[in-house]
Amino acid sequence: MGAVNVANKDINVSLAEKKPRVVFVLGGPGSGKGTQCANIVEHFHYTHLSAGDLLRAEIKSGSENGTMIQNMIKEGKIVPSEVTIKLLEKAMLESGNDKFLIDGFPRNEENRAAFEAVTKIEPEFVLFFNCPEEEMEKRLLSRNQGREDDNIETIRKRFKVFLDSSLPVIEYYKAKGKVREIEAAKPIGEVFEAVKVVFTPKAEKVVA
Repeated sequence: MGAVNVANKDINVSLAEKKPRVVFVLGGPGSGKGTQCANIVEHFHYTHLSAGDLLRAEIKSGSENGTMIQNMIKEGKIVPSEVTIKLLEKAMLESGNDKFLIDGFPRNEENRAAFEAVTKIEPEFVLFFNCPEEEMEKRLLSRNQGREDDNIETIRKRFKVFLDSSLPVIEYYKAKGKVREIEAAKPIGEVFEAVKVVFTPKAEKVVA
């Protein structure tokens, strides 16, 4: 057990020393953040990390950690923040990049506090895709054609979870002046124009 802790300590030191640029990407289901993350990666060369994808990949790998994660999810338990954060740290170190979009994390205040405590890194800012619930609902329903009644229930539950757990995180960073809010109900191209403004250094904007 001791060896694991030492290894984790090394990760923390080296990651914090690299002073990576971290941007948290938050938005409700159907807010279009996945599409916009792909655009940011292409134009601004960030590495896109999804906490959910990392957990799924770990489960698929069949590792001891993956089995533990799978069992927790099966039992309806929330995977501890530290587990997700360790996967994020590992992916950040292995990527060789120093600019990261962390998508769908932190999901709640506990995640947020744990991320800063464990990594010693504060995000540069939070990119918040603000989209009206009706618009997200419309997008999600057109995405998964079929049993609409089932879907609408599930979708509304997901909205509620997002509002209850993620909005306090957004409010926390808003108080620190770190939230960049994007009106996400517009067409994809227009939304990306607004995103580009957030990611373009001030000097370049003046020149342009």
